[in-house]
Amino acid sequence: MLSYKHCLWFRFPYWASPSILGTYCLPGGQGRPQEIPFVHGIQDYLLIQKDETNWVTFKRQPSEHHRLMSRINKNVILALLTLTSSAFLLFQLYYYKHYLSAKFSQWKTSDGDWRPGKSENGAGLSKSKGSRIGFDSIQWRAVKKFIMLTTSQNVPVFLIDPLVLELINKNFEQVKNTSHGSTSECNFFCVPRDFTAFALQYHLWKNEEGWFRIAENMGFQCLKIENKDPRLDGIDSLSGTEIPLHYLCKLATHTIHLVVFHERSGNYLWHGHLRLKAHVDRKFVPFRKLQFGRYPGAFDRPELQEITVDGLDVLIPKDLMHFLEEIPHSRFIECRYKEARAFFQQYLDDNTVEAMMFRKSAKELLQLAAKTLKKLGVPFWLSSGTCLGWYRQCGIIPYSKDVDLGIFIQDYKSNMISAFQDAGLPLKHKFGKVEDSLELSFQGKDDVKLDIFFFYEETDHVWNGGTQAKTGKKFKYLFPKFTLCWTEFVDMKVHVPCETIEYIEANYGVSMCQIHC
Repeated sequence: MLSYKHCLWFRFPYWASPSILGTYCLPGGQGRPQEIPFVHGIQDYLLIQKDETNWVTFKRQPSEHHRLMSRINKNVILALLTLTSSAFLLFQLYYYKHYLSAKFSQWKTSDGDWRPGKSENGAGLSKSKGSRIGFDSIQWRAVKKFIMLTTSQNVPVFLIDPLVLELINKNFEQVKNTSHGSTSECNFFCVPRDFTAFALQYHLWKNEEGWFRIAENMGFQCLKIENKDPRLDGIDSLSGTEIPLHYLCKLATHTIHLVVFHERSGNYLWHGHLRLKAHVDRKFVPFRKLQFGRYPGAFDRPELQEITVDGLDVLIPKDLMHFLEEIPHSRFIECRYKEARAFFQQYLDDNTVEAMMFRKSAKELLQLAAKTLKKLGVPFWLSSGTCLGWYRQCGIIPYSKDVDLGIFIQDYKSNMISAFQDAGLPLKHKFGKVEDSLELSFQGKDDVKLDIFFFYEETDHVWNGGTQAKTGKKFKYLFPKFTLCWTEFVDMKVHVPCETIEYIEANYGVSMCQIHC
């Protein structure tokens, strides 16, 4: 007779039929495992006692019917997942083609530039009537708010952003024929970028007070960069005076870079170096990506015109090509005002009538030469004694008796001599040939001479030739390679070698320059 402790209650898993629930007793002694086979329908179950507590396990042996149903279920699920993924991929492709590609209606060419309008293969952009594509971009909204701000506060600004101006220049006919409010696509201000650059004509700004507060009320975060006016360097009572140089106004992730252009003698505009002070947050904007401010710059005063760009009225330089050509060559270096004032404290300036008359005649001769060369499209720079006078004392050396200019030989024009003669400067001397050691000398008023030295480029240096007037003996003067920077000299914007000290040392020697430079 079986005792109660050898009987087990059990329940099969949820898929089992209720009819097989019940009590089964295990024959045999406690702790001895026994197998109880039984059949329910077409499914077999195996009952095994594990230990003396009468716990048992149930192993299901699936039938062929269940195996087949399992494989079918897996295939159905896999098919549904594949179909869902394909539908989502098609939706993404449709979304990109019909929305994103129109919203960002610029394309990138093989040379890395962004273009609006048609792509390289000539395919045009879709234009849906009644829709305004791209005008929800943060770039466009930031520019719109900034223009609203400057217009309401009469801030004299004009667009100088190189990327946007290049796009406008290449599509100027399209822009010119666009009226306010008729634009359906944002093709210019929506180009992906971190900054949009404008210039502020500081000499025309009458209402600086309160500008920051209004900008912040409109949602901008603004940073003002100030520094000393370099022209006052060395004047104890004024050398600490600071002037505004740059404004950075950020709206969300886009920043308006407002470059402050100051009026300078010689009818040109100057902007300063963007130099951050210690307390400024270096993470406020990606400063290294700024197009302006890495160094001071100088530009011809541009004539402006108003146009409508992406539905916004903006001022731009009328001669776009000239302004764009100026940007990469705009670097400006100051005369060393502090050192010049120290020089005149040590060596009294020559204020005799003769010296003053020479300075006046030399300045007029330089202005006439610059005007003539500009008409010819020939760049030049201050050379020899004229360059030394600029570097050492910010002016003309009164005892030099001439004006010295440098020109690269590749910029020589065959009509150069006749152009100077037509300007009233007869040819006095011509030494050498175009292919070797060319030097021209023209006679100005009051016995002031204009000397033009032509420079020849070699692999690792440049040189110019010199010829003695009496003997005809030739000399070759070697210079390290140099680049050109703008500077201010006798109320003119002119070029000098950026590597000025190396240039002067090559011309006059290191020892002499250590004493007199």
